[in-house]
Amino acid sequence: MTASEERQAGAPFKMIVERGKIREFARATKSTNPDYLKADNPVAPTTFLVTSAFWQDAPVRQAGASGAGYERLLHGAQEFIFFGEPPRAGTVLNVQTRPGPDYEKTGRRGGVMKFREQVTEYRDQEGTLVAEAHGTIIETSQAPTGDPAT
Repeated sequence: MTASEERQAGAPFKMIVERGKIREFARATKSTNPDYLKADNPVAPTTFLVTSAFWQDAPVRQAGASGAGYERLLHGAQEFIFFGEPPRAGTVLNVQTRPGPDYEKTGRRGGVMKFREQVTEYRDQEGTLVAEAHGTIIETSQAPTGDPAT
């Protein structure tokens, strides 16, 4: 059994795309797009779905880590794939995270880096896949030491 097969999918949960949260997110990212800030039924910015992490239980958020301390973890990548328009305010999404592939690479300074991918699916109330988020967490074999400039 591979490490990704051993990891479990997170519990499904509902995420309500709220108008006020879209506006807060847009302001936090310094957007001036009126589609986010002034529309009565605003569309969510494409990276808004990253906020689903706040809707998940803590064990699900840690799904990509193997118990390593934060000093050994890196956020390697994040990609959002939409299968139509991003969700609008008022949309209720059914969300679930599942493990993606695990793999290892040897680092330039020696040591092994473990890559753990996870896929989060966002479905509407009818069960239609609205979007997927693909994220990669990198676990280094040891914490950095010394001057980072060297």
